[in-house]
Amino acid sequence: MIPVVCPYCGVGCRLYIERTPSGYRLEYADDIPGIPNEDGSLCPKGNAVLGLLSKDRLKKPLKAKEEGKFVEVSWEEAIKEVAERLRAYSRDDPNAMMFFGSAKTFNEPNYLVQKLARMLGTNNIDHCARLCHSSTVAGLKAVFGAGAMTNTYRDIEIANVIMIWGHNYAETHPVGFRYVIKAKERGAKVIVVDPRFTRTAWFADLFLQPYPGTDIALANGMMHVIIKHGLYDKEFVERRTVGFSELKKTVEKYTPERVEEITGVPAELIEEAAVTFARAENAVITWAMGLTQSVHGYDNVRAVATLIAITGHVGKQGNGASPMRGQNNVQGACDLGVLPNVFPGYQAVTDGEKRRFFEEFWGVELSGEIGLTTVEATHEAIKGRLKAYYIVGENPVISEANSRNVVKALRKLEFLAVQDIFPTETTRLADIVLPATSMLENEGSLTNIERRVQWSFKALDPPGEARPDWWIVSEIGKATGFSGDGAGGFNYNSPEDILREINACVPQYRGITPERLKANLAGIHWPCPDEDHPGTRVLYRDRFLTPDGKTHLASVEHRPPAETPDEEYPLILTTMRYVGHFHTLTMTGRSELLRKRWREPFLEVHPEDAERFGLKDGEWTLVETRRGRYPVRVKVTKAVKKGVVAIPWHWGANVLTNDAIDPVSKIPDTKACACRVRPVSETEARILLNELREMGVVV
Repeated sequence: MIPVVCPYCGVGCRLYIERTPSGYRLEYADDIPGIPNEDGSLCPKGNAVLGLLSKDRLKKPLKAKEEGKFVEVSWEEAIKEVAERLRAYSRDDPNAMMFFGSAKTFNEPNYLVQKLARMLGTNNIDHCARLCHSSTVAGLKAVFGAGAMTNTYRDIEIANVIMIWGHNYAETHPVGFRYVIKAKERGAKVIVVDPRFTRTAWFADLFLQPYPGTDIALANGMMHVIIKHGLYDKEFVERRTVGFSELKKTVEKYTPERVEEITGVPAELIEEAAVTFARAENAVITWAMGLTQSVHGYDNVRAVATLIAITGHVGKQGNGASPMRGQNNVQGACDLGVLPNVFPGYQAVTDGEKRRFFEEFWGVELSGEIGLTTVEATHEAIKGRLKAYYIVGENPVISEANSRNVVKALRKLEFLAVQDIFPTETTRLADIVLPATSMLENEGSLTNIERRVQWSFKALDPPGEARPDWWIVSEIGKATGFSGDGAGGFNYNSPEDILREINACVPQYRGITPERLKANLAGIHWPCPDEDHPGTRVLYRDRFLTPDGKTHLASVEHRPPAETPDEEYPLILTTMRYVGHFHTLTMTGRSELLRKRWREPFLEVHPEDAERFGLKDGEWTLVETRRGRYPVRVKVTKAVKKGVVAIPWHWGANVLTNDAIDPVSKIPDTKACACRVRPVSETEARILLNELREMGVVV
């Protein structure tokens, strides 16, 4: 039996794949102590993981004859064309290129993608964290000094109070949620903050249901109560924070009564939640897209981190800030520098000393200019300033906000190369398609939500001529002219070679060698500065990673989302996920088991809104925003507040969402869009869906 890491969410579950005479079989890893899924159990997606053996895999390199029509070519021809095109842009204008890494592949190829971009002269490199947790990375770095979970799952289990904010934990990370259930069985209080009454809310002792886009007001209201009643940790605030006086002035006007007017959350619930959290001996706040996918996402995260800090719930066991990552290697892709503003290890590209280190390490001159994010790249392509795009393992046509704009941008490019395991709505637009292996057919290291680095072993044989991501990127790197040995080239023989190079340039990973990872299936937490270090599970015990070693408390004001309801668009649209599906359905959409259980999306509508707009349960409605329209069946439910509607985004609902971005984290405002709804017949709905499929913007 071969031990692998689940290729889906960021919990980092272990499982075994066994080869049998009739094919492959999944086995639970219930004999490995210390792994995230300690009893070996998996969620619906993990249990259906062998669906990746789908017959419509990409098996040979493809070259476009016209949009969506391809001919097979050799690897030599495909790599040569990609390399020659990238080399030409590097010579003429490096910033005319964009590179997109992937949180669905290993640390090693992600390191290589950003290395290739930078050695070709551009910092235009990004990945899916831009669409989910870029505001977490920026916000936590501003407050605590590092953009990562401060604690581990075990700390959630031993907490006395767990606040789950904008995060349907029970559905998006079901195995991780078991730590919450264990804590609750011990007597812990659970507070849930969400615009929807979710499966997670069933377990709540307190449920706060704010309007989308009002998170800062709610956090400020809680801090108002805590400071007014003297419930903050005075010793911690005096000794380990800066900015408390300004914070006190800012939150003074956010009385529970005023916050109730803004958020719709009753004042007494705000007070009770604040007091419960502040008085807890140990407490944790977890969050995800409901907090981060906002035009104010950076400030949302800073406000929640400040709430954690003034109550002293950080830097010790059973406490902390726990952002929950959506894909299994979002944390690793961030750590390895697949971002436009930092080299591997979060070393700023604008820092001359850090840049000189990498210039000497890689042997080339590097740009000190912050590059484009993926959202900005879309806008630049439409303007004609971005010419070429190399996308690894992502499907931005479905995953990015305002997806019709994304299609327009990709069509305007001079050159698009896409590397993936299945045909997608994005590969359809490519000039060159590179067939990659799935994680189960390859090996390498991954970093989960809690900074735990694990090694996943090769368990399956890849189909046809599919090749590992690290091999493809290294071959392209050599073909562009970086063919030498050592850190200055791309001449690698294995992912282990690449991880050793990572050990040499990323301080947090220095002691996380391939040999140690292979011998320790439970993994090693970073920071791990040397090979004798066990890895750090709880950050900030003694000092924070800010320049002065202190928490920088954030004083931020509530501001409305980029769009608010009006007469033309009277409702607030928010997006969500289903437990049985993953992102753009590229993988889970090919599982017969998962497709049967979660067949199609539904729009959740409050009964009063359904009556107001003439919608009936199970019938069709047309959802319209300023960017597009989307037909979907109706689910009438009190799970959403009056005035709010919610839709799962897996099937292509980003045709509706807003690509206005947060000015700091550059994340789009997808969780609060103004919309309108009207009933349509099934015939009209099917016609509209077919039109959207022809455009390539829905699954």
